[in-house]
Amino acid sequence: MLIATASIMFYLLAALYQALQLSKKASQKPAVIFILSLSAVFLHGYASLQWVFTDQGVTFSLISIITIIIFAINCIALASSFKRQCPDCILLLFPLSALILSIAMTTVAMKTKTSGINAPIVSTQVGFHVFISILSFSMLTIAAFQALFLALQEWRLRRKQFGSFPQIFPSIQTMESLLFETIWAGFGLLTLSLATGLIFFEDLFAQHLAHKAFFSLFSWVFFAILLWGRHFRGWRGKTAIRWTLIGFGTLALAYWGTKFVLKVLLAS
Repeated sequence: MLIATASIMFYLLAALYQALQLSKKASQKPAVIFILSLSAVFLHGYASLQWVFTDQGVTFSLISIITIIIFAINCIALASSFKRQCPDCILLLFPLSALILSIAMTTVAMKTKTSGINAPIVSTQVGFHVFISILSFSMLTIAAFQALFLALQEWRLRRKQFGSFPQIFPSIQTMESLLFETIWAGFGLLTLSLATGLIFFEDLFAQHLAHKAFFSLFSWVFFAILLWGRHFRGWRGKTAIRWTLIGFGTLALAYWGTKFVLKVLLAS
């Protein structure tokens, strides 16, 4: 728990420091924010791995999956923010990460005191498939947020409402380029996730995974069409935003909708 607590502190310090720098309009010090951010993300990842790799084996509870998804999102966003010179994006992610880690710590502590963490033990192959699936979902989650920010930028640009928004986020061209870079990476990981699922699971229907497989494949088709349209038709703007959000919405149904079907509908 001490590692997760330290991660929360570094997340809050990094967000607070960046907010102060932005409010004072002072010159940015990349070294300070980089050390704080890297420390927070590293400790976050270490704490998440402790909740996954237990004495009983590899386990994937709902809370551990959520923390790993947030960790992966932070890793990708942190690398992208420094590459694109947009470190202010951490103002949105880091406070949320601190909140989720706090909830995770409380949940794990309560379950440990009562009956332990009840999560299925999985094999190494299945664990690899789950890990790739989490990475693909995390990458495409970032793409969905980028699409929302891109839509907001275009909306404000049409109405000539700027304020400090353009100073915090990159230009529309940069955001759009980064959006498709993220989608390509997420699409590749989603393809690998579907392939490993077909290899490691003999009967998806018998294991009640048909819902996840169906919606994941549906999402793969949406993103494939989007990337085809971008490459051959030059799709951008509203078209790119619309297809990105539809594809992500379908993938979200595959991940969270499946849990709802298994735990609520089928259980009843």
